[in-house]
Amino acid sequence: MDVKIEPSWKKVLTGEFNEDYFGKLAEFVKGEYKKETVYPPAKFVFRAFELTPFDKVKVVILGQDPYHEFNQANGLAFAVGQGVSTPPSLLNIYKEIKNDLKIDSTIKGGDLESWARQGVLLLNATLTVRAHQAGSHQNKGWERFTDAVVKVLSEQRQNLVFILWGNYAQKKGQVIDESKHLVIKSAHPSPLSAYNGFFGSAPFSQCNAYLIFNGQEPIEW
Repeated sequence: MDVKIEPSWKKVLTGEFNEDYFGKLAEFVKGEYKKETVYPPAKFVFRAFELTPFDKVKVVILGQDPYHEFNQANGLAFAVGQGVSTPPSLLNIYKEIKNDLKIDSTIKGGDLESWARQGVLLLNATLTVRAHQAGSHQNKGWERFTDAVVKVLSEQRQNLVFILWGNYAQKKGQVIDESKHLVIKSAHPSPLSAYNGFFGSAPFSQCNAYLIFNGQEPIEW
């Protein structure tokens, strides 16, 4: 299949694009965009990959589903479009940045593009969703594809930081080789669980210390 995705990712994921499941997934997603309102906008489905090429990845943050209300999803996990009110999980992420690093986040609003451009792959497990229907594109093939993304990063790169918030992300991260990479695990930043182990987990300082130790530039969170 000729999938329009950033070239370095296309090179390492060619095998996935040639699998039967991906062809079925692509047909399903195309059909959904034709007959339903689907988020994010089609041009943003692979935005995380466009902004963070394979060889530029330093950090991976795993999300689950895109937001499913108007103008929220923008192709980056936890992020929203400019001018959209900041979701509760992202507000808690900003709070933990302040707790952890003793600084305010550099982000204004909810679009995390500046993190992505520094090498933070903001990867949702499912890359599309039908409007107002949370989880509506789960179990169609996206999870298998994003599992392959995590696996190829673990296998072909060295000294990455994987930040896994919540049980779903931690299960998805079981394929990561922890002898080659730093894996940071804690509760999810959702208001339902943030006080059960997310606040005080200090993922951002741990991440930057590891990057510096391995001769890389830290992230400006």
